[in-house]
Amino acid sequence: MNFTQQLNANYSMASGQLARNGSQLDPASTYFREIVASDAAVHILITFFLLTYCLTLMLNGSVLVALYKSEELSWQPRFILVKNLLICDLLLASTITSCSVYALLKWQTMRFGFGCLFQYTVVTVCIFCMIYTLTLMALERYIYICHAIQYINILTSRLIRLVLMSVWLVSVVPCAVYLLLLTLRPAPEGRITSGLLCDPEILEVYFGYDPTVAAFRKSWGLLTLVTCLLTFAFCYYNMYKKARNVVEPFNQTNKRARNTVMFYGAMIVLQLSPYLLKSVTDLLFETDSTVVHDHRTGNTLHLTLLIFIVLPPCLNPLIYGLRNKEVRHAISRISRCPWIVLD
Repeated sequence: MNFTQQLNANYSMASGQLARNGSQLDPASTYFREIVASDAAVHILITFFLLTYCLTLMLNGSVLVALYKSEELSWQPRFILVKNLLICDLLLASTITSCSVYALLKWQTMRFGFGCLFQYTVVTVCIFCMIYTLTLMALERYIYICHAIQYINILTSRLIRLVLMSVWLVSVVPCAVYLLLLTLRPAPEGRITSGLLCDPEILEVYFGYDPTVAAFRKSWGLLTLVTCLLTFAFCYYNMYKKARNVVEPFNQTNKRARNTVMFYGAMIVLQLSPYLLKSVTDLLFETDSTVVHDHRTGNTLHLTLLIFIVLPPCLNPLIYGLRNKEVRHAISRISRCPWIVLD
């Protein structure tokens, strides 16, 4: 039994509970109570989503405005990629927060329809675009450090535009193919899904589990994650070697290079943790050897991933924006708050 089949079992169990209760409860409310049972949990989740969204808006918005208004930074390849990353963050956080808070306020799971498919498309495209952008940012730093002489000739403005268009295209096309394969199957009569959001497992449960469609989605996601991690490891390992070769003739320990590699290594793992967790759980449920299944497992994972996925948009502007002194200077000039610039 895999993760999607586990959710399907949960879906059937909730349906059976609804049948035993007659028509006293709306189906969407029944499925909702399977995920979030208490009023206190609902209030905590609403507060969490709203606070993280306000923080995301404030951090991403301030960095974006500073980059767009700064003539010194807006043309640099590094910050062009940062802008693309922050735009993905804002779209992702806005979509997830609005849909999740609406479901929590209504005490209902999401209903299938255009809104469900639109939400899935925006979230999926933004997630993959974010991962591809992080990969490109590692490559950009690698070229800057290890091939500094050719940096300007390699990363021209024309190439950057083509790369960004390719990033969005590569994010949109597989998502469209997946949705096409999924919707070729006949949709059930009911419009109630079993999740707070229309994530892939929820859609696969709704349309009926198809191993081919699920394998396409999982292989696409796993390939993207592995590519990002391998690229990051290659780039930062070579940057660290380059820095060590510079300082070793002077018998110095390059603590700064080591700390930088360790910091960004920890951050990339933290940023990708929701998607790594998703891949690991998929693998565990596929093997089905030691994992104990019950009706709460799929619901717990659904809610856990939903919480984790809104954290990277809060972290990205701190890691790639406010940590940079040039960005802090740009923000201080716009906001006229000199205390923002701290060494």
